Amino acid sequence: MRFHDHQELDVTIVGVAPVGSKVEVDGHEGVFGFIDQVKHPSWWDENVAAPCAGDKLHVCVLDATREPYPRLSALQNDIDIARRLRGEA
Repeated sequence: MRFHDHQELDVTIVGVAPVGSKVEVDGHEGVFGFIDQVKHPSWWDENVAAPCAGDKLHVCVLDATREPYPRLSALQNDIDIARRLRGEA
């Protein structure tokens, strides 16, 4: 699978670290991305649970070229921006 900036994906968290979460793209075994801690809703809203392995999220791709994993965001504001940039909003 090839990632594209502003693309939307459904993912499952497979690992959590202090700096963010590693996720696997649903339906694409072995295809991973990374969500920085500040790009998860719990960073901004104390009423949102912290990320946990097994959580399902809808995300957008912020940087498809980032290594070793593309940078993703689970923030609705970023998803809305991605949709505008794709001309879908």
